[in-house]
Amino acid sequence: MHEQDRPADKRFGIALRWWIIGLITLGTILNYLARSTLSVAAPTLKSEFGMTTQQYSWVVLAFQASYTVMQTVAGAVLDALGTRVGFFVFAIGWALSNMAHAFATGWMSLAAFRAALGATEAAAIPAGSKTVAQWFPPQERPLATSLFQMGTSVGNMIAPPLVAFCILAWDWQAAFLVTGGLSLIWAGLWWFAYRDPADHPRLSQAERDALAAANKPDAARPATRSGVLRSRLFWAIGVPRFLAEPAWQTFNFFIPLYLVAVWKLDLKSIAMWAWLPFLAADFGSLAAGLLPAWLMKRGSSLLASRKITMTLGALCMVGPGCLGLATTPGMAIALFCIGGFAHQLLNGALITLCADVFDSRTVGTASGMAGTCAWVGGMLFTLLIGQSADLFGYGPLFVALAGLDLVAAAVLWLLLRDPAAGSHRAA
Repeated sequence: MHEQDRPADKRFGIALRWWIIGLITLGTILNYLARSTLSVAAPTLKSEFGMTTQQYSWVVLAFQASYTVMQTVAGAVLDALGTRVGFFVFAIGWALSNMAHAFATGWMSLAAFRAALGATEAAAIPAGSKTVAQWFPPQERPLATSLFQMGTSVGNMIAPPLVAFCILAWDWQAAFLVTGGLSLIWAGLWWFAYRDPADHPRLSQAERDALAAANKPDAARPATRSGVLRSRLFWAIGVPRFLAEPAWQTFNFFIPLYLVAVWKLDLKSIAMWAWLPFLAADFGSLAAGLLPAWLMKRGSSLLASRKITMTLGALCMVGPGCLGLATTPGMAIALFCIGGFAHQLLNGALITLCADVFDSRTVGTASGMAGTCAWVGGMLFTLLIGQSADLFGYGPLFVALAGLDLVAAAVLWLLLRDPAAGSHRAA
């Protein structure tokens, strides 16, 4: 087949755009490695600073509050400055903020550094969504999104052994310096390696034009912030993310503490087992990229494929909902693994939807505002954990998480309707 006879979506730099998403994925890995450093070091820091679980929840809440506010701000900054400059500034910020944790002297100073980290790390998911919208045609977006979303679980998976090694070999301060330093190196790589499609020297004009045509603005899609907020489509994404995010944040911030509080595991045991749920989450991310394409080949519309994928993930969340029935640490880890897979399956579908339904000029803004909705939910649930975990245990909390995800799936089906579904069907 001659080059001119190939479909347009095969003519742009295929290898180049997958290399670009690899760069985004590496950044997401280091972003989540930095934020997960605290959860692994939490048992050590609770002892070092004499923190209660409630005080630790305030430290976590400081991160969540700043992250929640800055999701919307970060998305708008990325749309205003561009992905290259905007993401570089935020990456430098989170690297230095994470390294500053090494100078904490108590839970209040730890909370202050944590707030700075949350404010700067908020750009990761909006930047990934915006990059996917700029570099990928619609049929490839689920897989591209799932790949950079895998970075969230890979970062969490690397954190237990790496942070435990740093603490055991040196001290807890070294863990923050090492993980922050890795992010600093990545920021430099991003600055020198990334360009938008319109500016990339390795992309031919023909490839640039084909990519622009595949992602041309749609007059029916909201193209302003106020338009996004008024759109039913936004709330169809934002409300389910509000309901679903508490599960992932609980896995991120409380698995090591749960294993210590309930099963009395030591730091070496946590390093051995606590990464497994995030390995399972990688498979969930991969499934979130492959399942929609499989469904579309069998007649599902683009949006229906996302809704089915999200619903399957919500149903699987029943697994960690049974955590209170676990009789061994191994059983608890297995249920966490089901939860990690389930959440990344449903979350991948929800994150992809921003690139599906919003104009590429406002994907960062829409993704950031949806992220704010998600983190408000996570923040409220963290408050609940801080108030009730020591009193009532973790079992009822995980039942609640499973119920919230099922409600999220119902809301998605209720609000996300595609009157032009036929136009989204796979060829």
